[in-house]
Amino acid sequence: MQASENLLKWAMRLYPPLFFQRIWVQRFHKNFRGVDVKINHSLITKNYNSSIFGGTIFSATDPFYAILFDQVFKRKGYTNLVWLKSAEIKYIKPAKKNLFFTIKISEEDINYAEQHLQQEGKYVSSFDIDLYDADGILYVKVKNEIYIRNLNFNSNHLNKNPSSL
Repeated sequence: MQASENLLKWAMRLYPPLFFQRIWVQRFHKNFRGVDVKINHSLITKNYNSSIFGGTIFSATDPFYAILFDQVFKRKGYTNLVWLKSAEIKYIKPAKKNLFFTIKISEEDINYAEQHLQQEGKYVSSFDIDLYDADGILYVKVKNEIYIRNLNFNSNHLNKNPSSL
């Protein structure tokens, strides 16, 4: 589904898996080149140690690279399958405060992915996400590997040998 930045922001804010974990999309950047997200430290998100539950942090970082790339390529006319293929998380310190992260995708990232989608029909790459408190202290490092499949890719043109025509 192709959506505006504002519509998708509100859809994600009200999406139950994020809403009930107090994960709040602050804004999608223009043309889906990024997103700002807040994870609220609250009674609902606290674990036994009174820090934010690791599953909440992990859930917060799960969807956004896939969403950003999906929206960018939909605007370019692609029909895609985009998902988080794998993820790795490193907790630096217990988060007893709200956490924030910003994801940005560059034109270089988009062009490189598009080149692979056109030539191979798929693109797989890893991206880092760092989560900070309001004072800029690092709490968590995440590495997300995304997978994009160009559903309109035709591999037949790759097998044609010009000398056999």
